[in-house]
Amino acid sequence: MTCAGSVPQLASVTSREVWEQITGAPLVIVGVIVGAVILRWLIHRAIRRVVQTSIDRAAAREDRTARLGSPRGIRLLEEAAGFNRERHRQRAATMGGLLRSVTTFVIFTIALLTVMAELGVPLGPLLASAGIGGVALGFGAQALVKDFLSGLFMIVEDQYGVGDIVDTGEATGTVEDVTLRVTRLRDSSGVVWYIRNGEIIRIGNISQGWSTGIVDIPVAYDEDVEHVMSVIRETVHGLQDDEAFQGKLLEEPTPAGVESVSGGTMTLRVFAKCAPNQQWGVVREIRERVKVALDRAGIRGPQLLGPYGDASRST
Repeated sequence: MTCAGSVPQLASVTSREVWEQITGAPLVIVGVIVGAVILRWLIHRAIRRVVQTSIDRAAAREDRTARLGSPRGIRLLEEAAGFNRERHRQRAATMGGLLRSVTTFVIFTIALLTVMAELGVPLGPLLASAGIGGVALGFGAQALVKDFLSGLFMIVEDQYGVGDIVDTGEATGTVEDVTLRVTRLRDSSGVVWYIRNGEIIRIGNISQGWSTGIVDIPVAYDEDVEHVMSVIRETVHGLQDDEAFQGKLLEEPTPAGVESVSGGTMTLRVFAKCAPNQQWGVVREIRERVKVALDRAGIRGPQLLGPYGDASRST
C-alpha cells in the first residue's frame, strides 16, 4: 500500500523538477538573447534615424541658402567650410557606424555575462582576470588607443576630409582616405603616405574655407610705380565676373603695391582670394594676363646690372 502510494508521488515530483529545469535557466538564457537582439535593433534604428535627420537638416539648410540667392562667394565659402551635403553625409555615416559598433559590443558583452551567470560560471575570477588583462593590454596598446581617439576627434571636428589638401608636418598631399586609425595621403609626386592619427601633432588644411593666391610681378626698378599699378589694376578689375574665373575667385584681386626692390628688379604683389584648391590656376592666369598688359603698355621687365653698373635688359 505504501509502495503503491509512493509511485504517483515520485512521478509528480519528477515532472515538477523537469518543468522547473525547462522554465528556469534555459528560458532565462533565451529571454536574454532575444532581449539583446531586440535592444540592439531598437538602438541601431534610433541611430539611423538620428543620422538621417542630421543629413536631411544639412540638405534643407543648403536648399534654403540657395533659395535665398546668397552671393556666389558666400556659397562657395559655405560649401568649403563643411556645409557640403556629401561631406556632411560621409561624416554622419561614419559616426553612425561607430556608434552602432560600440552599442553592439556593449549589449552582447552584457548578454554574454548574464548567460554565463545563469549557467553557474563564476564571474568573479573571470572579471578579475579580465581586469588584469585589460590593464596589460592597455599598456601594450597605448599607441592604438591614441590613434583611435585622435581619429575620432578628427572626424567629429571635421578637421579634414577626403579630397582636402593638408600639411601634416611629415607629408603634404591630398587626403584619399580617413579612418579611425590612419590617414592616407598622396603627395604631388604620387607617393602615398600612411600616417597614424595619433602621430599627427598639428594639421594644416589648405582646402578649408578659402585660399589666397599670391602673384609677384617683377618689372624694371626704374619704371613709374603708379603707371605700373594702374595697368595691373585695370587688368585684374572685373576678373571675378570673367567666365574663366567662375567658381574660382571669391573677390576681385587686390594689388598690394611694391613688395621688394633688389638690383635691377622691382617686384609688385597682387593678392587673390580664391576658392579652396583653386589658387594655383588663378595665379597662373593672372600672371599671364598682367604680362600681356605690361607688354602692351611698354613697361620693361627686370634689368640685370652689368659688371660696371650699367643696366641691360634681361632675357
